[in-house]
Amino acid sequence: MKRKSLVLPVVAGLLAPVLVACGGSDDSSGSGDAIVVGTTDQFTVTEESPAPLDPAFAYDTGSWNILRQSLQTLMHIPRGGGAPVPEAASGCRFSDNQNESYRCELRPGLKFSGGAEVTSKDVKFSIERVIDINSEAGAVGLLKNIDTIETPSDTEVIFHLKTPDATFPYKLSTPVAGIVDPASYEGKKLRDGFEVNGSGPYNFKAELDGDQVVKAIFTKNTSYKGDLKLRNDKVELRSYPDAAAMGKALDSGEIDVMARTMSPGQIEEMSAKPKDSVALTEMPGLEIRYLAFDTDEPVVKDKAVRQAVASLVDRGQIASEVYGSTAEPLYSLIPATIATHTNSFFNKYGEPDREEAARLLDEAGVETPVKFTLHYTTDHYGEATAKEFETLKKQLNSSGLFQVDTKGTEWSKFRPAQTRGDYTVYGMGWFPDFPDPDNYIAPFLDEDNFLNAPYANKKVSGQLIPQSRREAERSAAAKAFGQMQDIVAEDVPVLPLWQGKQYVAADDDISGVEWALNSSGELLLWELGTGSAV
Repeated sequence: MKRKSLVLPVVAGLLAPVLVACGGSDDSSGSGDAIVVGTTDQFTVTEESPAPLDPAFAYDTGSWNILRQSLQTLMHIPRGGGAPVPEAASGCRFSDNQNESYRCELRPGLKFSGGAEVTSKDVKFSIERVIDINSEAGAVGLLKNIDTIETPSDTEVIFHLKTPDATFPYKLSTPVAGIVDPASYEGKKLRDGFEVNGSGPYNFKAELDGDQVVKAIFTKNTSYKGDLKLRNDKVELRSYPDAAAMGKALDSGEIDVMARTMSPGQIEEMSAKPKDSVALTEMPGLEIRYLAFDTDEPVVKDKAVRQAVASLVDRGQIASEVYGSTAEPLYSLIPATIATHTNSFFNKYGEPDREEAARLLDEAGVETPVKFTLHYTTDHYGEATAKEFETLKKQLNSSGLFQVDTKGTEWSKFRPAQTRGDYTVYGMGWFPDFPDPDNYIAPFLDEDNFLNAPYANKKVSGQLIPQSRREAERSAAAKAFGQMQDIVAEDVPVLPLWQGKQYVAADDDISGVEWALNSSGELLLWELGTGSAV
C-alpha cells in the first residue's frame, strides 16, 4: 500500500458526500488483487438462525451487505440517493393513475451464476417465495401489499397491488426482492447455510470457521448485465470480533478499508490525530437507535409507564457521553434529515423531568419502583452499546421510580428471542430499507411489523399509512406522517433515542470510498477501486 496523508472531508448534504480528488483513471479494477474490507458484523448459522443469507429470512444490514453484492433487484437506488432506477430491469413504471399496477421489462442477456437465463418467471418465483415462506425474522412485510404477479412474456412482469403504494419501486430495490435461481432455492423452504445464487455483480463464496463466516469473497461476475459499474475484480469482506481488532488490521495492512462498525473512540481519535496514509470519510447516515416495549407485558402495558420512561431519558447525555460527535438526540422515529420529521417527543415531554414522570405514574396508580430488564445486543451495533445501556439504567434508577437491570446478548440469539417476544424492553437500531419516511413508520406500526410487536393502532395501520402511500409527491404526505409521529409520542410503543452519522476509514490508495456506503448503511463494494477514480 502507498503511504500518503489523511483526508477528512466534510459532509455537504444529506445524500451528497464530498468527493475526494479525482485523477486520471476512470476504471481502477485492473490490478486483480482483492480489496479487503473489515467489518464487525458476524455471520453465524444457529438452530434459531439457520438461513442467514436467504433473502426470505435475512433482515439485518450485515446480511443485506452480502446479498446486495450477489443478487440483482429490478430497481436500485442510484449513487448519491434519489428515486430508484432500473437495475435488472431495463425500465419500470406504474401503468395506472392509482399506483396499483407496476410493470417492469427485464434487460436482455441476464444470467444466473450457473449460466441459466433469467426470465420474468424467475422474478415471480423469487418474490412469491418470500411471501409464501413468510418468515417472522425476514422483510416479507415489504412485499405483503402484492396481490398477484403476472408474467405476460419471458421479459415482462406486472405487479398488481392490494392498495396504492408510491413507495413500491423502493421496495423492489431491497434485497428481499432479490432474484434467486430457482434451481438452487426451494419455493416454500428456507435455504440453510451460506450459499447465494443470483445474477448480481459478484459471485459469492464464504470461507468458514465452523458455523461462522470469517471471509466473504466476492469475485466479479463476468456474465453480469445491469446498471452497476464495477471498479474492481475482487473484494474480501473479513469479519472481526470488535472495532479494536478491526482497527489493528487496518494499521497492519491486513485490510484496506474499515467500515461497520467503527467505535466512537476510534472516530474521535482519528479526527483529532490523523494517521499516516489513512483517510477518514464521514458520510450521510440515516441510522436511528430506539427502545421498544412489549406492550402486552403487564409491567409496561400501562402507557403511563412508557410515558414515564420517555419523561426521564436524557438523549443529550447519551449522545455526548457515549457517542460524542457521531450521534445527535432524536425526538421522533423519522430522522431530522428526512422530510416530514417533527420533534413529537420533545413537543410532548420536553427536557427530562422526574416530577412529570412521577405524576404520570401516580395518576395511573402504578406502584414504584417499576422493575424490568433492559436488553441489548452485544455485537451488532458496536461496542458502545453496552455503555449506552448502562447510562440508560442510571438515568432511570436515579429517579427512584424505576429499578432496572441490563443484559447483553449476542445478535444471533438476541434477534430470534426479540422476535419471539422474550424481552419486555429492549434496544434496537434501524437502518432504513430505503430513504423515505414510510420506512421509519410502517416497519414498526403496520401489520406484520419488523419487531413482531403486539402494539396496534388502527388509525395508523388502517388509515394513515395507506393515505401516505397514495402520494407520489412525498411532501404531500407530511400531514399524515405528522399525525403518526404524534401518536407514537403519545402511546410510546417505541422510544427514539438518537440519530447517527457513519464513517469509513481506508488506506488512501483506495478510491470510491465516499460512495461505498449508502445512507442506509449498506456497503456498495463495486464502488471501491485502487488508485484514482471518477
